Amino acid sequence: MNLEKEINEIVGFKNLELLATQVVEGFISGLHKSPFHGFSAEFAEHKIYNNGESTKHIDWKLFAKTDKLYTKRYEEETNLRCHLILDNSSSMHYPALGEMHIDSLNKIGFASLASAAIMNLMKRQRDSVGMSIYSDHYEFYSNEKASERHHQMLLQQLNKALGSKSSGVQTKTYAHLHLIAEKLKRRSLVFLFTDMFQSDKEQHELFEALQHLKYNKHEVVLFHTYDKEKELRFDFNNRPKKFVDIETSEHINLYPDNVKQTYETAVQSYFDTLALKCGHYRIKYVPVDVNEPFNTILTTYLVERARFG
Repeated sequence: MNLEKEINEIVGFKNLELLATQVVEGFISGLHKSPFHGFSAEFAEHKIYNNGESTKHIDWKLFAKTDKLYTKRYEEETNLRCHLILDNSSSMHYPALGEMHIDSLNKIGFASLASAAIMNLMKRQRDSVGMSIYSDHYEFYSNEKASERHHQMLLQQLNKALGSKSSGVQTKTYAHLHLIAEKLKRRSLVFLFTDMFQSDKEQHELFEALQHLKYNKHEVVLFHTYDKEKELRFDFNNRPKKFVDIETSEHINLYPDNVKQTYETAVQSYFDTLALKCGHYRIKYVPVDVNEPFNTILTTYLVERARFG
């Protein structure tokens, strides 16, 4: 994929946690219109204290308000383990943006905010979440936990990814997925955010790595993250342009209309092939346009959470 424009320095979200909360609350408020109308915005974060239990985890502030004893729930008591994986190669930093906000996102911005929104839902249900971020090297890994401190640390890592070097960075997704498959010791729901920019050989190896995760009993969801307007429809005005591959610096000069139809047909065929291969390997394939709302992401999470149990 050849991409237009030179990538500039990207500024992370001013408050990723607040944005994620807004996304989730807007989503929940509309659930009564969806098949998930029974899903509640209220999640139990405490349980009633039983005589004989340790008093170590009693929530004394809640006792002062209610005159009842409750203990806090911790990650060992959670129902779900989820591992979020983010591709942070240069192509994920397209299109170039000076500052990120919810109505103007590139692929890494969309993936980061989507991940934060999933984390927000999991936090409400005291589920455990882990994370991996990779580019040309393994940038970050953390196993699954549910504490507030852990949650804040993952948010910091997402914002760090937004401000990372955004040009000349390639990756071999399959190599990192094999490492992650070895690290995940307990059955988890795995969400992978990537734009799937792979060579034909790497695509074969990528599906072998995804099979590695499936073989280890994990459920895998591939969020194929892309900019539909530019990367699928090739919607550029027909002035002469220089398209630059931001990972390899290869470039080509052309009039967009001269290749638009051929390009769109080829890319759509690639998308269709990915969907078929994912179906064959029982991997859930979800194409997500960075210009669309996050409802598809969060609905997928709810469906997979229900199935996972």
